[in-house]
Amino acid sequence: MSEKQSPVTVKDVAEKAGVSTATVSRVLNGDLKVRPDTAEKVQKAVSLLGYRMNQVARSLKTRRTHTIGIIAPEFRNDFFMSIVTGIEDTLKQIDFSVILCSSRENLKEEENRLRLLKEKNVDGVIIIPGSNRGEHFQIMEETPIVLVDRLVEGFESDAVLSDNFQGSYEAVKYSLKRGARRIGFIGGDRTLTSAKERFDGYLKALEDFQREAESEIILFGDYHEDSGYHLMKTLMELESPPDHVFISNYFMHLGAARYLLQSEHKGLHILSFDDLPLASFFPYTSIIVAQPMEEIGRQAAELLIQRINGSKAKKMVLRLPTTMRILE
Repeated sequence: MSEKQSPVTVKDVAEKAGVSTATVSRVLNGDLKVRPDTAEKVQKAVSLLGYRMNQVARSLKTRRTHTIGIIAPEFRNDFFMSIVTGIEDTLKQIDFSVILCSSRENLKEEENRLRLLKEKNVDGVIIIPGSNRGEHFQIMEETPIVLVDRLVEGFESDAVLSDNFQGSYEAVKYSLKRGARRIGFIGGDRTLTSAKERFDGYLKALEDFQREAESEIILFGDYHEDSGYHLMKTLMELESPPDHVFISNYFMHLGAARYLLQSEHKGLHILSFDDLPLASFFPYTSIIVAQPMEEIGRQAAELLIQRINGSKAKKMVLRLPTTMRILE
């Protein structure tokens, strides 16, 4: 009979990585102040030795569950899932788990998901808000929260967003410099900060080129495919339709493309916010504004871990730059 092998210990990991047991503990507990090369050595040793932490003992000792909650309006959306990928890639390096919850774009459901996460004793929550309201986030009391993609009213929090204003502004400005005569706009619910900021960028570019914002060619929907379809149809059926149209999110662009594939228009150019699958293959697309989706997730996770580890720094809103892809 073979002798039973002793379990791998923190001391074994420390010896393998050439660091102290305290450093191993700091890495395993998500201390982001550990030098990246040192953290990498520890993680490599953990993997090579097959070290498995006793999660129950760990939770009793640290009073943490090493679990993060993530709430999003939906998970069928590639944009949200790309953000979640960035979050998970960061958290798995420090042995944190995630609980995914969908609010289904419903305020009451968002509140219910928060109560569930509180019962699960998660160490922190990353929320992509379904609306502009945030009073109910107080449910989490002292549990750290980081907002992603959108800000809310009634709750002060760290947040990681794209620079929606600048991304829209640069795309519209580029088209105006290239000779666009009239640029229509298809946008989402302006109570959402992302929708408002993209519209503001569009308006500012028109203003800087002394162009009038024409209400006839500025339309708003709900960020969903059917809305994009009907709004593009409305624009193209005008007696004098615009020669360029700025569409402020991928799913409205998808709907607009569906309409355009069923009809025929000449000299049309589409400016699209969001570089998701198929966007560059949609008809008439000339400019795509790409958001750093996975980087948003990574930065949100890092910010949350800092808060979990006791950071008392002033709450911050990080706006990450977009990039513009020219397809013409």
